Amino acid sequence: MSAIESRRDDTPVPYRAALAAMEARNAAIHEGGAAEQIWLLEHPPVYTAGTSADGAEMLDPRFEVVEAGRGGRYTYHGPGQRVGYVMLDLTKRGRDVRAFVHALEDWVIATLSDFDVEAWSVPDRVGIWTKDVDGREAKIGAIGVRVRRWVTMHGFSVNLSPDLEHFSGIVPCGIDAFGVTSMARLGLDVSNAQWDAALMARGDEFLAQLANSRQSSKSA
Repeated sequence: MSAIESRRDDTPVPYRAALAAMEARNAAIHEGGAAEQIWLLEHPPVYTAGTSADGAEMLDPRFEVVEAGRGGRYTYHGPGQRVGYVMLDLTKRGRDVRAFVHALEDWVIATLSDFDVEAWSVPDRVGIWTKDVDGREAKIGAIGVRVRRWVTMHGFSVNLSPDLEHFSGIVPCGIDAFGVTSMARLGLDVSNAQWDAALMARGDEFLAQLANSRQSSKSA
Protein backbone atom coordinates (compact mmCIF):
# COMPACT_ATOMS: atom_id res chain seq x y z
CA MET A 1 0.00 0.00 0.00
CA SER A 2 3.05 2.27 0.01
CA ALA A 3 2.11 4.04 -3.24
CA ILE A 4 -1.40 4.79 -1.97
CA GLU A 5 -2.02 7.68 0.39
CA SER A 6 -3.81 6.71 3.59
CA ARG A 7 -5.95 9.35 5.31
CA ARG A 8 -7.72 8.97 8.66
CA ASP A 9 -10.21 11.32 10.30
CA ASP A 10 -11.60 10.72 13.78
CA THR A 11 -13.71 13.88 13.94
CA PRO A 12 -16.95 13.42 11.93
CA VAL A 13 -16.68 14.98 8.46
CA PRO A 14 -19.89 16.52 7.01
CA TYR A 15 -21.04 14.37 4.12
CA ARG A 16 -21.24 17.17 1.54
CA ALA A 17 -17.70 18.30 2.38
CA ALA A 18 -16.40 14.75 2.05
CA LEU A 19 -18.22 14.29 -1.26
CA ALA A 20 -16.68 17.49 -2.66
CA ALA A 21 -13.20 16.44 -1.49
CA MET A 22 -13.63 13.00 -3.01
CA GLU A 23 -14.76 14.40 -6.36
CA ALA A 24 -11.78 16.77 -6.43
CA ARG A 25 -9.41 13.91 -5.62
CA ASN A 26 -10.98 11.77 -8.35
CA ALA A 27 -10.23 14.45 -10.93
CA ALA A 28 -6.68 14.97 -9.63
CA ILE A 29 -5.91 11.24 -9.77
CA HIS A 30 -7.23 11.06 -13.33
CA GLU A 31 -5.08 14.02 -14.35
CA GLY A 32 -1.99 12.57 -12.69
CA GLY A 33 -1.78 15.33 -10.09
CA ALA A 34 -2.44 13.25 -6.97
CA ALA A 35 -1.80 9.79 -5.61
CA GLU A 36 -4.51 7.19 -5.15
CA GLN A 37 -6.09 7.43 -1.71
CA ILE A 38 -7.91 5.40 0.92
CA TRP A 39 -9.79 7.69 3.31
CA LEU A 40 -11.21 6.33 6.58
CA LEU A 41 -13.72 8.55 8.36
CA GLU A 42 -17.21 8.90 9.79
CA HIS A 43 -20.02 11.37 9.21
CA PRO A 44 -22.58 13.23 11.29
CA PRO A 45 -26.01 11.57 10.88
CA VAL A 46 -27.13 11.70 7.23
CA TYR A 47 -29.15 9.69 4.75
CA THR A 48 -27.58 9.33 1.32
CA ALA A 49 -29.41 8.44 -1.87
CA GLY A 50 -27.77 6.32 -4.54
CA THR A 51 -28.70 6.38 -8.21
CA SER A 52 -31.33 3.64 -7.70
CA ALA A 53 -32.98 5.23 -4.63
CA ASP A 54 -36.75 4.77 -4.44
CA GLY A 55 -38.61 7.58 -2.68
CA ALA A 56 -40.98 5.06 -1.10
CA GLU A 57 -38.02 3.71 0.88
CA MET A 58 -37.45 7.05 2.65
CA LEU A 59 -39.67 6.42 5.66
CA ASP A 60 -38.67 9.28 7.97
CA PRO A 61 -36.28 11.98 6.67
CA ARG A 62 -35.25 13.02 10.19
CA PHE A 63 -31.71 13.77 8.95
CA GLU A 64 -30.42 15.58 5.90
CA VAL A 65 -30.85 13.58 2.69
CA VAL A 66 -28.00 13.97 0.17
CA GLU A 67 -27.80 12.61 -3.36
CA ALA A 68 -24.51 10.73 -3.33
CA GLY A 69 -24.02 9.89 -7.01
CA ARG A 70 -22.91 6.34 -6.13
CA GLY A 71 -24.70 3.16 -7.08
CA GLY A 72 -27.31 1.69 -4.78
CA ARG A 73 -30.27 3.06 -2.86
CA TYR A 74 -30.68 4.79 0.51
CA THR A 75 -27.98 4.39 3.14
CA TYR A 76 -27.51 5.85 6.61
CA HIS A 77 -24.16 7.20 7.81
CA GLY A 78 -23.44 8.43 11.31
CA PRO A 79 -21.13 8.34 14.33
CA GLY A 80 -19.99 4.85 15.23
CA GLN A 81 -19.96 3.74 11.62
CA ARG A 82 -16.58 3.57 9.89
CA VAL A 83 -16.61 4.63 6.25
CA GLY A 84 -13.90 3.82 3.74
CA TYR A 85 -13.61 5.91 0.59
CA VAL A 86 -11.39 4.13 -1.89
CA MET A 87 -10.03 6.18 -4.78
CA LEU A 88 -8.03 3.97 -7.12
CA ASP A 89 -7.09 4.30 -10.77
CA LEU A 90 -8.57 1.24 -12.46
CA THR A 91 -6.62 1.93 -15.66
CA LYS A 92 -3.71 0.49 -13.63
CA ARG A 93 -5.81 -2.22 -12.01
CA GLY A 94 -7.73 -4.00 -14.75
CA ARG A 95 -10.72 -1.75 -15.61
CA ASP A 96 -13.00 -4.36 -14.05
CA VAL A 97 -15.62 -2.73 -11.81
CA ARG A 98 -17.17 -6.02 -10.74
CA ALA A 99 -13.77 -7.38 -9.66
CA PHE A 100 -13.18 -4.16 -7.72
CA VAL A 101 -16.49 -4.51 -5.85
CA HIS A 102 -15.81 -8.16 -5.03
CA ALA A 103 -12.34 -7.26 -3.76
CA LEU A 104 -13.84 -4.56 -1.52
CA GLU A 105 -16.34 -7.05 -0.11
CA ASP A 106 -13.63 -9.60 0.56
CA TRP A 107 -11.42 -6.96 2.22
CA VAL A 108 -14.15 -6.01 4.69
CA ILE A 109 -15.11 -9.64 5.32
CA ALA A 110 -11.50 -10.61 6.02
CA THR A 111 -11.08 -7.69 8.42
CA LEU A 112 -14.25 -8.64 10.29
CA SER A 113 -12.84 -12.13 10.69
CA ASP A 114 -9.90 -10.61 12.61
CA PHE A 115 -12.46 -9.65 15.28
CA ASP A 116 -14.05 -13.13 15.20
CA VAL A 117 -17.05 -11.91 13.22
CA GLU A 118 -18.05 -14.37 10.51
CA ALA A 119 -19.43 -12.37 7.59
CA TRP A 120 -20.26 -12.96 3.97
CA SER A 121 -21.61 -11.41 0.79
CA VAL A 122 -24.76 -12.65 -0.94
CA PRO A 123 -25.25 -12.64 -4.74
CA ASP A 124 -27.93 -10.13 -5.81
CA ARG A 125 -28.18 -8.68 -2.29
CA VAL A 126 -25.99 -5.66 -1.65
CA GLY A 127 -23.95 -5.49 1.53
CA ILE A 128 -21.94 -7.47 4.05
CA TRP A 129 -23.93 -9.89 6.18
CA THR A 130 -23.50 -11.74 9.46
CA LYS A 131 -25.54 -13.60 12.08
CA ASP A 132 -27.23 -11.25 14.54
CA VAL A 133 -27.71 -11.90 18.26
CA ASP A 134 -31.11 -13.49 17.54
CA GLY A 135 -29.57 -15.89 15.03
CA ARG A 136 -31.06 -14.14 12.03
CA GLU A 137 -29.05 -12.77 9.14
CA ALA A 138 -28.41 -9.03 9.38
CA LYS A 139 -26.37 -6.40 7.57
CA ILE A 140 -23.19 -5.20 9.25
CA GLY A 141 -21.66 -3.36 6.29
CA ALA A 142 -22.65 -1.59 3.09
CA ILE A 143 -20.96 -1.31 -0.30
CA GLY A 144 -21.58 1.49 -2.78
CA VAL A 145 -19.21 2.64 -5.50
CA ARG A 146 -18.98 5.02 -8.42
CA VAL A 147 -16.39 5.01 -11.17
CA ARG A 148 -15.62 8.22 -13.05
CA ARG A 149 -12.89 8.36 -15.69
CA TRP A 150 -11.89 4.88 -14.47
CA VAL A 151 -11.10 6.27 -11.01
CA THR A 152 -13.17 4.78 -8.18
CA MET A 153 -15.11 6.76 -5.59
CA HIS A 154 -17.11 5.95 -2.44
CA GLY A 155 -16.52 2.42 -1.12
CA PHE A 156 -17.85 0.77 2.03
CA SER A 157 -19.14 1.33 5.56
CA VAL A 158 -18.99 -0.93 8.60
CA ASN A 159 -21.15 -0.64 11.70
CA LEU A 160 -18.89 -0.52 14.73
CA SER A 161 -21.25 1.11 17.26
CA PRO A 162 -23.78 3.39 15.55
CA ASP A 163 -27.26 4.12 16.90
CA LEU A 164 -29.10 1.35 15.03
CA GLU A 165 -32.44 3.10 15.55
CA HIS A 166 -31.29 5.71 13.03
CA PHE A 167 -31.53 3.09 10.28
CA SER A 168 -35.29 2.89 10.83
CA GLY A 169 -35.82 6.10 8.83
CA ILE A 170 -35.08 4.24 5.61
CA VAL A 171 -35.28 0.82 4.05
CA PRO A 172 -31.50 0.27 4.09
CA CYS A 173 -30.26 -0.40 0.56
CA GLY A 174 -33.82 -1.30 -0.42
CA ILE A 175 -33.82 -4.55 1.57
CA ASP A 176 -36.55 -4.71 4.21
CA ALA A 177 -36.53 -8.46 4.89
CA PHE A 178 -33.40 -8.30 7.06
CA GLY A 179 -32.23 -6.22 9.97
CA VAL A 180 -29.10 -4.18 10.63
CA THR A 181 -26.54 -5.03 13.27
CA SER A 182 -23.21 -3.76 14.56
CA MET A 183 -20.09 -5.01 16.25
CA ALA A 184 -21.28 -3.40 19.49
CA ARG A 185 -24.60 -5.25 19.27
CA LEU A 186 -22.61 -8.45 18.84
CA GLY A 187 -20.79 -7.67 22.09
CA LEU A 188 -17.57 -6.30 20.58
CA ASP A 189 -16.00 -3.00 21.60
CA VAL A 190 -13.94 -1.95 18.56
CA SER A 191 -12.52 1.56 18.25
CA ASN A 192 -11.95 3.43 15.02
CA ALA A 193 -8.21 3.04 15.50
CA GLN A 194 -8.46 -0.72 16.02
CA TRP A 195 -10.66 -1.16 12.96
CA ASP A 196 -8.46 1.04 10.78
CA ALA A 197 -5.29 -0.79 11.80
CA ALA A 198 -6.82 -4.21 11.08
CA LEU A 199 -8.21 -3.05 7.74
CA MET A 200 -4.97 -1.49 6.53
CA ALA A 201 -3.00 -4.55 7.66
CA ARG A 202 -4.97 -6.44 5.01
CA GLY A 203 -4.61 -3.72 2.38
CA ASP A 204 -1.93 -5.56 0.42
CA GLU A 205 -4.24 -8.60 0.17
CA PHE A 206 -6.94 -6.35 -1.29
CA LEU A 207 -4.54 -4.95 -3.91
CA ALA A 208 -3.22 -8.42 -4.70
CA GLN A 209 -6.77 -9.62 -5.37
CA LEU A 210 -7.23 -6.76 -7.82
CA ALA A 211 -3.92 -7.60 -9.49
CA ASN A 212 -4.89 -11.27 -9.78
CA SER A 213 -8.24 -10.31 -11.30
CA ARG A 214 -6.43 -8.15 -13.85
CA GLN A 215 -4.05 -10.98 -14.73
CA SER A 216 -6.95 -13.42 -15.07
CA SER A 217 -8.77 -11.12 -17.48
CA LYS A 218 -5.62 -10.75 -19.60
CA SER A 219 -5.23 -14.54 -19.75
CA ALA A 220 -8.88 -15.18 -20.67
